[in-house]
Amino acid sequence: MSDVPEGLHYTKDHEWARVEGTRVRVGITDHAQRELTDVVYVELPSVGRVVKQGEEVGVIESVKAASEIYAPFSGKVVEINGALEDKPELVNQSPYGDGWVFVLELGAANEATSLMDGGAYRKHIGG
Repeated sequence: MSDVPEGLHYTKDHEWARVEGTRVRVGITDHAQRELTDVVYVELPSVGRVVKQGEEVGVIESVKAASEIYAPFSGKVVEINGALEDKPELVNQSPYGDGWVFVLELGAANEATSLMDGGAYRKHIGG
């Protein structure tokens, strides 16, 4: 069964978002990394890029498939997890910890209403 921590926002495309003041840390869910299996490459967004909610911002590739990463909120990319360039397997080992992908400067906090909480995401994935 997939780990679905409370206190995060979830997208239907399996990204998680943790609001940290005026910033949002983003990664893919435990469910997504289990479906992908062994992650071998992460295409990170560019720092400074302005994105809209739902926009494709990167790609995660595994031995099994490639999957797009979408922005759960609108905002500006202010940080990327450079450790993933050398150790993409961090996404598998710690999807909610060391395997985070990028940080956004939050553009519109009200967009959270279109995201799921832990309970709704569990239902979404059939858990």
